Amino acid sequence: MEEPSRTVNTITEQQKRQIEGLVQELNEASRVYYNGQEEIMPNYRWDELFDQLKALEEETGYVLPDSPTVSTGYEEDNSGEKENHEYPALSLAKTKSVEELKQWAGDREVWLSWKLDGLTLVLTYDNGKLTKILTRGNGTTGTNITFLKDSLFGFPDTISYKGHLVVRGEATISYKDFAALNDMIEDDDEKYANPRNLASGTLNLDDPAEVKNRHVCFYAFTLVHMDEELVSWGERMAFLTEQGFAVVDHEKVNADTLPEAIDRWTVDVETGKMDVPVDGLVICYEDTKYAAGGSVTGHHATRAGFAFKWQDESVETKLSYVEWSCAVSTISPVAVFEPVQLEGTTVSRASLCNLSEMERLGIGEESTLEVIKANKIIPKCISARDAKGELQIPKECPVCHAPTEIRVSEKSHTKTLHCTNPSCAAKHVRKFTRFVSKNAMDIDGLSVQTVVKFINDGFIRRYGDIYRLEEHLEEIKQMEGFGEKSALNLKNAIDSRREISPIRLLYGLCIPMIGLDAAKKLLNTLGWEEFYHRLRNKTSFEDVDGIGVEKSNSILNWYGEEEHAKELEYLLEQVTLLPLERAATEGGSCKGLTFVITGDVHYYKNRDAFKEYVEAQGGKVAGSVSKKTSYLVNNDVESQSSKNKKAKELSVPIISEDRFVEMFVKE
Repeated sequence: MEEPSRTVNTITEQQKRQIEGLVQELNEASRVYYNGQEEIMPNYRWDELFDQLKALEEETGYVLPDSPTVSTGYEEDNSGEKENHEYPALSLAKTKSVEELKQWAGDREVWLSWKLDGLTLVLTYDNGKLTKILTRGNGTTGTNITFLKDSLFGFPDTISYKGHLVVRGEATISYKDFAALNDMIEDDDEKYANPRNLASGTLNLDDPAEVKNRHVCFYAFTLVHMDEELVSWGERMAFLTEQGFAVVDHEKVNADTLPEAIDRWTVDVETGKMDVPVDGLVICYEDTKYAAGGSVTGHHATRAGFAFKWQDESVETKLSYVEWSCAVSTISPVAVFEPVQLEGTTVSRASLCNLSEMERLGIGEESTLEVIKANKIIPKCISARDAKGELQIPKECPVCHAPTEIRVSEKSHTKTLHCTNPSCAAKHVRKFTRFVSKNAMDIDGLSVQTVVKFINDGFIRRYGDIYRLEEHLEEIKQMEGFGEKSALNLKNAIDSRREISPIRLLYGLCIPMIGLDAAKKLLNTLGWEEFYHRLRNKTSFEDVDGIGVEKSNSILNWYGEEEHAKELEYLLEQVTLLPLERAATEGGSCKGLTFVITGDVHYYKNRDAFKEYVEAQGGKVAGSVSKKTSYLVNNDVESQSSKNKKAKELSVPIISEDRFVEMFVKE
């Protein structure tokens, strides 16, 4: 390593080795993190080691040039053309203290917004046209990915503003799209760890069509430069919205109102309302001229903004046992412990991820565990002590009892446990749960646990078996958790889905690379009869817009397997396919309109069901309010939320869900 960049105070050889080791470990984790590879360190662990490193550097004055405390990012491994940023993309100072945020705000107005968990991109416009997209890279130099401009969402190709414009924002993949894309990957070792990991890997791809299929959305979080002087940060964000950008949610506050706003925003994370991944909050000054007047300290500008990361509340509890859960082929350890209160909820289980994480924690048959909710959502074990006895790794699969084997990833050297039986029932769970999901057959009462139980009892082997579960009704009534009423409810739920949209059926078949959008493109273009005719005659689908060679081959290869062809034929005997016009509901009452849906809903089962209705009626649903929005639907019409404020600024009508039903739902 190079010589340290600061004067060294008193330092021991042990401290020196510890600092060098932490820098190496953190930088390797960052390299993987920024390049979409298999994650080797969870975020909370990275933050913990970063804090250790920072404390050691402050104590000793020994700071290496490549220390993550002074670097501004990490250069991507991809082979794209590297370019210098016109304006360096420096990091924000971070804190877990609300008091520190208040002190930073002082007596000035500030804006609160999400710290989105994706990849920062910088967009440049000249003469009203998008001319460049750079990744953040190391903050000084990024990778030019302008060739992907038609494959990303959330920003316009052209704008009405004709001057020089530079916009910085975050490219993200929603939890919903993340889950759908991961379901397409059959090899567990190739699955992505989280949406940010997937977004990073996606922007390293060379195929624009594949990038577009992954629904990467850009949210602007700051206007870096425009030729005219516009001092107000809020007005700048409003300007970006008017130009057609999706912008990060934001709310104006001050030091006095900041704590209450943070609590309110935190509830949205804790209650799972956020479909876009976030890992904290950001505040920035309303007065951008004042903000630009700060100095640069270390790897951040002192007035550019302040990032807030939630202080993880931790509790200690006693391990009861480790449950081994088999999903697809991976057998994952889950710690089951004495119930504890954490972030306002009762928690009694937490994933241990894999064998490597168990070894790192040092968990025994008996252990005292320290548990947190990472980013206020996911229970995690972060430490273990007082371990007694050696925890036994199962030698047979808990589902089919076939032998297990330990595999070590070539990329990250992570140890995972796997079932060796290719016919293990658990390996079919994902396809069946997708088949009954709300975007496919939408059958209530068939949870993952219930599907596993029915598979193990021999009730389900093929999709069509779901429609014959009534043959096992008496047995189901006797099962734990069922009874007469719930068994009949399940039968009724299945019967209500015997007439189904061909689009839902095609999506539910779990054909690799064929998600909901691809299913819509295929069937809206061809219709079911032509699609099925081509399938049976092994005729290409490449001519369908948005499908291409890879997806076409995937469909034909899937049907080319005899068991899949027979499974589809058997399924078609159990259901009736609706005409596409009927499946899309005839009237098209939302045709040509764009809606933004926010807050809780009650008429529809959830927001996805609401969105599905709008799209079936020819409308569109967007994530943020812009001048293109026809209606904002919010049951709290008088709310002071950022979306309501934006709608009022742009004179977009705000209507309740009930009013929407009155206007657009035809009984």
